[in-house]
Amino acid sequence: MTEPLRITSRDNPWLVKLRKLAHDPGAYRKLALVWLEGEHLCAAAAAHGVQPLQAFVAESAWDDAAIRRLASAASRVAVLPDALFNGLSALGSPARVGFALELPATADPRPSVPTVVLDRIQDPGNVGSILRSAAALGVAQVLALEGTAALWATKVVRAGMGCHFALRLVEGVTPQALDTLELPLVATSSHAATTLREADLPSPCAWVFGHEGQGVRPELVARCRLTVRIPQPGGQESLNVAAAAAICLYESSRFPLAQGMG
Repeated sequence: MTEPLRITSRDNPWLVKLRKLAHDPGAYRKLALVWLEGEHLCAAAAAHGVQPLQAFVAESAWDDAAIRRLASAASRVAVLPDALFNGLSALGSPARVGFALELPATADPRPSVPTVVLDRIQDPGNVGSILRSAAALGVAQVLALEGTAALWATKVVRAGMGCHFALRLVEGVTPQALDTLELPLVATSSHAATTLREADLPSPCAWVFGHEGQGVRPELVARCRLTVRIPQPGGQESLNVAAAAAICLYESSRFPLAQGMG
């Protein structure tokens, strides 16, 4: 590794950008950059062959051989005083290493592969948790309809724990664009006659998960081939959308993909 750049001014142009990324959920769209903070996220990006534009290391961590190896995934490395690094953090306990990445190019929805559709889900933790379940349970892509929390916002990336790099992510999708998926849409509804356990789920399909308070919008429900109900024998409708998504995707994974698809 070449000798790292030493940054000492909080007005350094990189640090100005990274502070915006850390604290403004939509800044990544304006700057075309993504900020990854922490060893786990940086290692996940490197494991998927992502080439960081720049690695940033807190001065107190520069002598840590593991951190230096991780930082070497980037062609350029900067070391900065801990106080400056902490200013880039939205964490209670700031990390010691971070990557600045080029925002992945906008993708079009891919037809005929297992898909999750997010309809105006607002909470970054819920969005990140759904992405984790999707990546773990064989989903190939996630489509975010307009009004959904920004997929590459720092809080969503942190909640996703590295799964962003295992999924095809498409933002700003319109309901009409779902027709290009060439897949049956499936949603949950507390009013559905068929329970999830009883349903003959199509595979592949596109699961639609909706707003925390309002659920899936009615016009999207009308597009669904199937709606199912998750039984809750405890008597309370207490599942949040991330928990419901994990249950649905696990159940869906039991159904083999149609031959020639996936």
